[in-house]
Order: sequence, then C-alpha cells, then structure tokens
Amino acid sequence: MSRSWQPRLATENDIPAIEALIPLSVRGLQAAHYSPAQMDAALGPIFGVDRQLIADRTYFAVDNDSSLVGCGGWSRRRAMFGGDAHRSAGNPELNPKTDPARIRAFFVHPQFARQGIARAIMIACEKAILDAGFRRGEISATLAGEPLYVAFGYAVVERYHIPLRDGLQLPVVRLTKTFPS
Repeated sequence: MSRSWQPRLATENDIPAIEALIPLSVRGLQAAHYSPAQMDAALGPIFGVDRQLIADRTYFAVDNDSSLVGCGGWSRRRAMFGGDAHRSAGNPELNPKTDPARIRAFFVHPQFARQGIARAIMIACEKAILDAGFRRGEISATLAGEPLYVAFGYAVVERYHIPLRDGLQLPVVRLTKTFPS
C-alpha cells in the first residue's frame, strides 16, 4: 500500500504518544543491531523525548488516523542525540553559517516501518534546515537508521560507541551532508 504521509509539527500534547512510541520503535526496529540489554540501557538517556525540539518547532509527527506512528526532527542546538531528561549541560544554539544542523530522534511504529514515514519526515527536515539558513546537516545514527540517511546523500564520517550504564556501549555512526547552494 502506497501512502503519502504528511508530517506536522509536534506539540507538547504529543509527548505522551511519543513516549509510548519510542520503546516500541526501538525494540521492534533495532533488535537486529542491538542486544536487549543495550536497548534497555539506551531507552531514556539516548532514546528519549527532547522537549527542546518541540519547543523550537523543529520536531515532526506523523499520524495514521488518530494514532501517532512516526516522529523525528532536526535541531539548531548543539546536542547530537538523547532525551532532555538526562541532559546535564546547556544546549546552546548553533550558528547556521559555520555549524551543521542536527538530524534528531527518528522513531517509527514497527507496524508502519518501511512505508515512507521516515522519508517524509526527512524531506520536511531538510526543507526546514535550508529555510533556517543551514547548509550542512549532521546525524548520529543508529545502525538501523544508517541506510535511510545514506539514501538521502549523507556520508559516513565516523563509527563510534556511546557509553551506557553497566559498561555497555551503543555502536552508532556519524554522517554528514552538505546541501547544494
């Protein structure tokens, strides 16, 4: 079934639905790449709601009827990933002339995976990033998300591990893209 998904800006009213979607998405779509212990340790500090994205009006939601089935966004702030509940430092704004915008926090309900939801959100993000004056984008992606970003022209520049509790680590990949002028 082909469908044209329409991302909309997320609001504070979406936070409970986003909080419910995140663990479903992580456990359903990341299991081929991460162990249950890694996913559990990453839920919250790495995979969590960042209310600043919603307040900045840079976070999108996608609905199927009355249910939220996908979300993701971009940021004009320094943080590369993670929920705001575990952020201890400030999150200053980036300079669009010198810094890349951040692609952030994509989650799709497993029952709606590979139906174009993340693609629709990426299109909305890249348009908004360009409208905000940024000419580069950067992502700290999960291994499951890497193919989507590569398909959008992002290049892998680094593979690294995010430390988690109990000595666990989460392998991720940093990708970048320069937008055409």
